[in-house]
Amino acid sequence: MLKKRITAKATLLALLCCLLGLGAGADLAGAEGTGASYNYSFWGLPVNAPPAYVPTDLYRGEDMGAGALKDPSDLHVTKDGLIYVLDSGNNRIVVLDEDFTMKLIIDSFLLDGKKETFLNPQGLFVTSDKQLVIADTGHKRIVYLDGQQRLVNILEAPASELLSATFQFQPIRVVMDHAQRVYVMATGVFDGFMEFNSEGEFTSFIGANQVRVDPVDYFWKQISTQAQRSQMIMFTPTEFTNLDIDDEGFIYATNGDEWGNNIKKLNAQGNDILRRNGYFYPQGDMMYTSDIGPSRLIDVDVTDSEIYSVLDSKRGRVFTYSGDGHFMYVFGGIGNQLGEFNTPTAIDRLGDDFIVLDKALGEITRFRTTEYGRTLNEAVRSYYRGDEESAYEWFNKTIGLNANLEFAYAGIGKALVRQGEYNEAMKQFKRSMDQRNYSKAFLLYRKQVLREHFATIMTALAVLAIGLAAYRRYRKAVKRRELTV
Repeated sequence: MLKKRITAKATLLALLCCLLGLGAGADLAGAEGTGASYNYSFWGLPVNAPPAYVPTDLYRGEDMGAGALKDPSDLHVTKDGLIYVLDSGNNRIVVLDEDFTMKLIIDSFLLDGKKETFLNPQGLFVTSDKQLVIADTGHKRIVYLDGQQRLVNILEAPASELLSATFQFQPIRVVMDHAQRVYVMATGVFDGFMEFNSEGEFTSFIGANQVRVDPVDYFWKQISTQAQRSQMIMFTPTEFTNLDIDDEGFIYATNGDEWGNNIKKLNAQGNDILRRNGYFYPQGDMMYTSDIGPSRLIDVDVTDSEIYSVLDSKRGRVFTYSGDGHFMYVFGGIGNQLGEFNTPTAIDRLGDDFIVLDKALGEITRFRTTEYGRTLNEAVRSYYRGDEESAYEWFNKTIGLNANLEFAYAGIGKALVRQGEYNEAMKQFKRSMDQRNYSKAFLLYRKQVLREHFATIMTALAVLAIGLAAYRRYRKAVKRRELTV
């Protein structure tokens, strides 16, 4: 309830500032610019922040020894630093080492002794043992290859009563979990991700988005004739735009819902369990001009410690959040300079760096961490591990680099709570406007005070009780004397 009131207040404040042309409007303009580094305050206004990542290198296919990339659509980085780029226009996969030097090109495989190729593949996933799972979109199939590029299996259009008779299987994104289950995002599927078991059999849909109904459209549908209703837009769930999977098997997904929760974390049952404990729900830009509109998220990458990043195709920005939903930092933009893109389509991490794939230009941009970015990453990771002392030190160092990062004060407060420093924690929660944790720290502090001073308090109460009893006896004795007189 508090979060809704804060959001409404921030929206009203932003609207007034835009109408009046005040300072917040200037901040908004800065947020709408390209390449800006900023964060959002408790009140929902953009505030300056040091850059957490800076662009350092730009790689083209020719630079990597692979020839020009044509409409690349996806990439995947393995834990040992190999980079798999899905060069869709050339119907191939380019494998690079961590120095962006080409190691291998995969453009075919053998099926029953005959050479098979790909046709406009759109999605790629690489397992820990280098098994490739490819969404061969043009051929309407999923192709599994092992570490030596030998065919393991092919998934084609499944036959199921859950699918309509006219269903066309066009996979565009794919991931695989440790149990060899495959989750597929397919064109025109509104029921969620398609789940295939380890045998390659279609089992169910998971994680369908909720249907969002426009009240005005709903009203007109209620009073329209059947012929008129048949020509109106159907109320259908929003399609997903991408997905990633973490080491524990949770699926992180983005969707095209510009007005709802456009980032989700799905468990095995398909339930959304993403924590949204920040000042605002994770969704990309909070403030924007009406001509561009809200962020459209098209890719998600999850790393260790539940830190995840999403890519906004409208502004070319990468937004990163902690597992609790706090907005950590942003970088990127649309433009012609290093660190800006034409048509960003995919992101991934290379160690602690980021790489971003530009579909239109056929380029990969590398972003390296700054001192501020490394410090904030370590602060969040330390807190996630439960290392209170390190979290306290890293968050303090973060604030020294960026005093505007309000949730860092809450991080210090949480670390202090774990250390039993409740009074100091209350001060930090007050600075971060974290009322919920302030209340918890206050209750713990009150218990701590009562426990530490229990003997003194009880002695004072006993003395007070004895004194009160003695005073009452004295008053009674005085009244008896007055009566006898």
